[in-house]
Amino acid sequence: MGAPQTPAEVQEYLDAVEGERSDALRTVFETVQAAMPAGYELGIQWGMPGWVVPLERYPNTYNKQALAYVSLAAQKDYLALYLLGPYSDPADDVAFRAAWKATGLNLDMGKSCLRFRRLSDVDLGIIASTVASTPVDKFLADYERSRS
Repeated sequence: MGAPQTPAEVQEYLDAVEGERSDALRTVFETVQAAMPAGYELGIQWGMPGWVVPLERYPNTYNKQALAYVSLAAQKDYLALYLLGPYSDPADDVAFRAAWKATGLNLDMGKSCLRFRRLSDVDLGIIASTVASTPVDKFLADYERSRS
């Protein structure tokens, strides 16, 4: 736990996932990476790869850890994409869920955790547009609003 680690450790995490799960995880990772707005930093936080707002940019967090924006994990029974952008803004959450529903795909999602088993369970276009839609300044404003 703690500060994000090097991208080499992200590669080690991705390399440890095998089979069909590996293909799905890597494809979603690459989709998120390509759509990521400038200013977020890739690393390992809380045991999984993710993009955060670096502490140098925003040190005033509730737990003294960098603010996670998007994280990706291989859980025991599913893969998980944590989307903190829609979670931080109720209007963005409603729009995300409506766009997903329009695809006809099943949405297995908690507050921020989109769970999937295979690549065919996700819409990469919606993931990319969701990730790209929240620059750091907006994410920080949403975070500050949620804390007040």
